[in-house]
Amino acid sequence: MTAVTTSAAVLREMRWWDIAPVLTLEHDLFPEDAWSEGMFWSELAHARGARATRRYVVAEDPADGRLVGYAGLAAAGGLGDVQTIAVARDQWGTGLGARLLTDLLQHATAFECEEVLLEVRVDNTRAQKLYERFGFEPIGFRRGYYQPGNVDALVMRLTVQGTETDSDGC
Repeated sequence: MTAVTTSAAVLREMRWWDIAPVLTLEHDLFPEDAWSEGMFWSELAHARGARATRRYVVAEDPADGRLVGYAGLAAAGGLGDVQTIAVARDQWGTGLGARLLTDLLQHATAFECEEVLLEVRVDNTRAQKLYERFGFEPIGFRRGYYQPGNVDALVMRLTVQGTETDSDGC
């Protein structure tokens, strides 16, 4: 038996026509606190043009066109915030999450972010280990952040290298 070691998925900018398949994956992975269609529309409204403050990307399986992952970043005032990262269960362990995060961090640099923050469920150690590999460090908690269930969020921060400290920010 051969284990899958790398994802062949192709990353590309998320567009409006991706919202329906993204929602399918969102509801599969986060059934109790899934984002709404309106939330994705709102984020994408800020993702294009000269004044863009968002980066949303999808991962598409080239064999069948299925979306197998997505991720989003918001940027403002020198600060980036990882809004979401999701990878289809059959892609776990393939490196796709790392590829999605790499894309977001490259765009955080392009947005001139000095720091990137994110929240992750305290019980999601798999994701926490990914973020730690990229240099994110825990800085605090948001009590009862994930609903239902009142699950705490671990807040993590990454200082982005190569940004100007005197820049106007994102």
